[in-house]
Amino acid sequence: MRLNPAAVLPSLSDADEEAWQLVEPPADYEEGYDMPELDSQDKAALAAWAAQDYEQWPTAIPGGAGFTSGGDYAGAAAGTAGPDAADPSQAGSQASSAANATHTGAVAAYNAGATASKPHTGAVANKSANPAAEQLLQGLNPAQYEAVIYQGGPLLIVAGAGSGKTRVLTHRIAYLLATGRARGSEILAITFTNKAAAEMRERLETLVGGAGKYMWVLTFHSACVRILRREHEAAGLRSSFSIYDATDSQRLITLIVRELGIDPKRFTPKAFANRISDLKNELITPLQFAETANTSNPFERHLAEVYRAYNQRLKAANALDFDDIIMRTVQLLRAKPAIAQLYRRRFRHVLVDEYQDTNHAQYVLVRELVGVGGQGPSGELTVVGDSDQSIYAFRGATIRNIEEFEKDFPNSHTILLEQNYRSTQNILSAANAVISQNDGRRAKNLWTALGDGEKIVGYVADSEYDEARWVSQEIERLGEENGVRPGQVAVFYRTNAQSRALEEAFMRAGLPYKVVGGTRFYERKEIKDALAYLRAVDNPDDTVSLRRIFNVPKRGLGQKAEATLAAHAEQYGISFGQAISDAAGRARPQTPDGQITLTPPVAGLATRTRTQVRRFDDILEGLRTQLREGAGVAELLDSALDTSGYLAELRASDDPQDASRVENLAELHAVAEDFQQENPTGTLAEFLERVSLVADSDQIPDDDGGQGQVTLMTVHTAKGLEFPVVFVTGFEDGTFPHSRSLADESELAEERRLAYVALTRARERLYLTRAAVRSAWGASNVMVASRFLDDIPPELMRWEREASSMDSLRAGYGGFSGGYRGGRGDGSGYGGGGSYRGGRGDGGGYQGGTGSSYGGGYGGGSGYGGGRRVDEDDDFSAPIGSGRRSSGKLGRVESAKDRAKDRAKARRSQKLGVKAEPEAEESGIKLGDKVRHDAYGVGTVIALEGSGKSTVAKVEFSDGVVKRLMLRYAPVVKL
Repeated sequence: MRLNPAAVLPSLSDADEEAWQLVEPPADYEEGYDMPELDSQDKAALAAWAAQDYEQWPTAIPGGAGFTSGGDYAGAAAGTAGPDAADPSQAGSQASSAANATHTGAVAAYNAGATASKPHTGAVANKSANPAAEQLLQGLNPAQYEAVIYQGGPLLIVAGAGSGKTRVLTHRIAYLLATGRARGSEILAITFTNKAAAEMRERLETLVGGAGKYMWVLTFHSACVRILRREHEAAGLRSSFSIYDATDSQRLITLIVRELGIDPKRFTPKAFANRISDLKNELITPLQFAETANTSNPFERHLAEVYRAYNQRLKAANALDFDDIIMRTVQLLRAKPAIAQLYRRRFRHVLVDEYQDTNHAQYVLVRELVGVGGQGPSGELTVVGDSDQSIYAFRGATIRNIEEFEKDFPNSHTILLEQNYRSTQNILSAANAVISQNDGRRAKNLWTALGDGEKIVGYVADSEYDEARWVSQEIERLGEENGVRPGQVAVFYRTNAQSRALEEAFMRAGLPYKVVGGTRFYERKEIKDALAYLRAVDNPDDTVSLRRIFNVPKRGLGQKAEATLAAHAEQYGISFGQAISDAAGRARPQTPDGQITLTPPVAGLATRTRTQVRRFDDILEGLRTQLREGAGVAELLDSALDTSGYLAELRASDDPQDASRVENLAELHAVAEDFQQENPTGTLAEFLERVSLVADSDQIPDDDGGQGQVTLMTVHTAKGLEFPVVFVTGFEDGTFPHSRSLADESELAEERRLAYVALTRARERLYLTRAAVRSAWGASNVMVASRFLDDIPPELMRWEREASSMDSLRAGYGGFSGGYRGGRGDGSGYGGGGSYRGGRGDGGGYQGGTGSSYGGGYGGGSGYGGGRRVDEDDDFSAPIGSGRRSSGKLGRVESAKDRAKDRAKARRSQKLGVKAEPEAEESGIKLGDKVRHDAYGVGTVIALEGSGKSTVAKVEFSDGVVKRLMLRYAPVVKL
């Protein structure tokens, strides 16, 4: 009989690592290695061990009994098998049958008459359920109840916003333990942020007590790092590998671009970094890309070189970037079947939160962990997500993972959670109305028992400054009249650029606020410098960290000295860290076979420079000695800042910013101390791993119960959060939805999902604002009301101001019919009968258009290999409306006839030699000129707008595509 996966692993007590070694596969990891069959004596021993395993796990379910006390490891709750069972698999089978009976009976009981408003009384339909399990089912609605007790094939829980998915997930895990279907060590729960993982662990600790510490409740990256550190030899790594964040990666790529002689202005390091990230998320290696790259495309040709060199440098530095963490884990599990089976047998239950946000690499990782289609046992998979909240396509997330879950897992079961416990019905009805416009989505309708609540408040401002002023005044009014504290309010915007006007208004009003997602704490220079010292101590081969601090603070080691050491490292095939040791005259360590390697001299270093290198090396070696002697992270941090002179330099400065930097370093010290208190045996590597994997939302402080601060953030950052009062600003076509999405149905669908996320963050009050005019690139743009406003039924909203001053002015020209929710336009006048509340004319009036963004290949996300990846919260592509700039026709949208006129005008100007107006003085480009764009090829300038540095050219390319390019930035040359 084959080994039952329920009884493979020993108990993971406090000596977790030692116990884990008992089931390690052979050191050579032979391909196809399988776990051995057990004889009867081994089976009996495993059953006894399993019983002991359960005895040492205390439980703490409020109001309920413990899971078991000395019962069998798989079926204590069902009372069908004990520790004397001859075959562990028999016990597991009996427990499975009992649990399945509980599931079937309970669902039948609910279908017989239970209602959502009636608190659930547990699995009373089946008398075999134990009190602990019954307690876990208290208060669940029917769908939640079914999701918690379900047993069978892969499970998809479609959890609408605010539907209690975290409660369902944690109760499902606790129920698995309470019914004997799993041990804590067999649970792997994965989510996306450290904050979400910490919240889940906290809830589980409340539910299951000490059993929770045996579970892996981690982010994708944290789980993979843990696997890679444990299996580092098989993965071709040393256990002390460093983790490079996006800044570190781009810094390394910048060095590579410089060394390869690639023009960094034409082919930016950031563009290379983004494309490499995309390739790794698709699990495409440098060799695979080189074999398929279009070598006639200069960007792809250079990308192949940079990607190969980048991975070689990472390997030499014993480092991984964020994308490597997932990719290398997948490669490990695919290349080493014995290791893959080991983890599949350990984690019999894999639960994934926010499944709609997974990219291809994460999707493959999940399949590898549960063993889909592979040899050996398959784990039970539960995924939780909501396709309506899939908003991270720009990070590589693919909505198909959740939309095609049933295709990927044919025997799967789907449960919808539609009852919302967060928002009022008016808010939910508005969100339902907006998202319902997306085609092909799974039908889902959020509802709540909380009542209708306040109507949604709308406001039409004259400009972004008027919008910000009104928002600040309304927040003050809420505080005075309704007792709303600043900390209970959040203001969302589509792009980071929108925060400026809001910040200025809040400062003038004296409103306390914080901006989330600006310069993150761990990306501040002084924090990066301090962490680089610690990384260099932990990993002597970390080239990026060493080169960052080589002359920080200044110690007379300039670019020439750095280049000399880099050349030495290249010549002898060693790391930059070893080159530093060579220059310092430090003897090289012996090889594993006891051989002594002579240290080659470093040519080209002056005596003074060599002395400074030796001092730098001494600092690092002194810190490494402290680490070996057991110094804690906080002590090491203090020593690094003191011995390097970094802190002294900041304290001696008269610059007020340096005083702020000292305070930030003090905060980092506090973070290190907190880590030590929470993890008395935690290592420096673990601390560095933790701070490397921090997300934006992890840095949002919890409300301390005081007055707090108004939170300003992009909608993307707000995902997963909730606030009593929410303002969503910039509801204009071209702002929200973003201009980049207006001509692409799939991108527009994602914008609609983003709006759905924004609306469902609000608990009690929701405000939607827009500006009639918004500034971008030094010019004012007439904005059209967002089409999303049109989707919201009018009875759900109350407009504080329905018309801007500009709207009132236009109304005098007679081109409008009947207010802000008027009929659709017929094309006459400015907007025909179009509604300024969001209506869209059918003709060429004031209405939505293509929304082309400035920047083309540089700023618009195209160009070679996709150009610069545009962060969805980025404001480089100006968040403008679809109308022309405010000169002449107010916001009139261009039609094909307009473009034909522009082309004819350009041809006449060129033919007649007439000077085109305006002319781009900076570039010399005129109307009718032929130009070449790095990405789009050859085109003709058919219109020019603005002047000087603000000149924007409208260019029609040979394939008929028309782009508006800001000549100051776009990679365009005149032919």
